[in-house]
Amino acid sequence: MSQDFWFLLLPGFSVMGFVSAVEPLRVANRFRGELYRWHVLSLDGGPVLASNGMSINADGALEPLKRGATLLVVAGFEPLKAYTPALEHWLKRLDREGVTLGGIDTGSFVLAEAGLLGGHRLTLHWEAISAFQESYPNLDVTQELFEIDRTRITSAGGTASIDLMLDLIGQAHGAELAVQVSEQFVLGRIRPRQDHQRLQIATRYGVNNKKLVQVIGEMERHTEPPLSTLELAERIQVTRRQLERLFRLHLKDTPSNFYLNLRLDRARQLLRQTDLSVLEVGLACGFESPSYFSRSYRGRFGFCPSQDRQGLSERSRQACGLQISAAP
Repeated sequence: MSQDFWFLLLPGFSVMGFVSAVEPLRVANRFRGELYRWHVLSLDGGPVLASNGMSINADGALEPLKRGATLLVVAGFEPLKAYTPALEHWLKRLDREGVTLGGIDTGSFVLAEAGLLGGHRLTLHWEAISAFQESYPNLDVTQELFEIDRTRITSAGGTASIDLMLDLIGQAHGAELAVQVSEQFVLGRIRPRQDHQRLQIATRYGVNNKKLVQVIGEMERHTEPPLSTLELAERIQVTRRQLERLFRLHLKDTPSNFYLNLRLDRARQLLRQTDLSVLEVGLACGFESPSYFSRSYRGRFGFCPSQDRQGLSERSRQACGLQISAAP
């Protein structure tokens, strides 16, 4: 008996996350017959534009699904832009009727907004995790590649969707088939869900000093409120002067400026992926002074926070093929 997967594509969705989920199903069918069927849905039943401008045709709109089916919501940079009461009602009805629900990339935002992730582990793309935690602080979000928690399935998107599907294929039809499918994609190994979404700190910044790696980790975990340079030094058991020397030697930077840039990068993520006000974003990233936040942001990115948010919104509308009226 075939298993059905339904993919709800939202405007601006990630093609990589979607295709990486579908292709393992196709390859599994190649080896074992019709194990899986997949179907594409959109909000109105029409084609959907992805974040890269590609258009994907849908098989239908928000229609009833059979018990035992799996629906995966595939989203991108603005997952809640197309969220409506009708979509929420449909998702809740599917849940009541025994459909397994999931999200790919930032699809978890949609399920969370509908109140359907309480009591379940979930994950999503690492870049959106901070924004998600600000919006839904009581949900159990992890940084795993994917999560399978009873009737909820979530993936970080990108190639993590391959790992998710290989795990599901292995559970349903055995590890041998999962390996066969994996080899078709020229993968060196099947990654477990616990693998890191991002490169390790040492690889990301090209540093091997253990103390430096440790302190960067502390900075990433404490963007609000930020720690002082002295506090950071004490946490890794070096003097302040030793810490400053490490940053000069390995990163050609100061601890305070490196830390500031980390916080500004996080602020940009929150601006682009939440509805928090500019003031709220600044406070969430440890900037108590709005003017200092705005000056620092402009110094790093070339424009102030409100201009960046407005620019992103206009670019998103252009990607979805909508007209932008020029100001009079």
